Amino acid sequence: MNPKFPSESLTVLTDLVLPGETNPLNNLFGGELLARMDRAASIAARRHSRRHTVTASVNHVAFNRAIPLGSVVTVEAKVSRAFTSSMEIFLDVWIEDRENGNKTKANEAIYTFVAVDDTGRPVEVPQIVPQTEEEQKRYDAALRRKQLSLVLAGKMHPDEATELKALFIHD
Repeated sequence: MNPKFPSESLTVLTDLVLPGETNPLNNLFGGELLARMDRAASIAARRHSRRHTVTASVNHVAFNRAIPLGSVVTVEAKVSRAFTSSMEIFLDVWIEDRENGNKTKANEAIYTFVAVDDTGRPVEVPQIVPQTEEEQKRYDAALRRKQLSLVLAGKMHPDEATELKALFIHD
């Protein structure tokens, strides 16, 4: 299976924030943003794996800025690292200034998707080859996040989490 570049999975969804999607403060509901991010991540995972994909986890979400009614919101998603059958998808959420068109980062998230066959069994996915400095940072951090998740779930002994240990133990 040939490795792929993160850019091959890039998914960009742009939409308006409408009145029915806002809370009493006229900001986008967090759940609505999560749904948009899940759709973008799903498409990115499908583009990478060319298989059916399912959401395995929402590993991190940061609601750093409120997204007001009428905003143009862009969700950018791409695979940051692939493991055996799972893929970490990193998402950036941008708000476009209505007057000058400048984009400001509002939020970010990290989702994990698993590629499955027609019966729902996990299948192997291509590996990722980072091309940019940011892609390399996200690629490296993905292994630490995976190891931390496995340790916390009791599926990996802390002594086996070599990437995590490397953060704290220096020879």
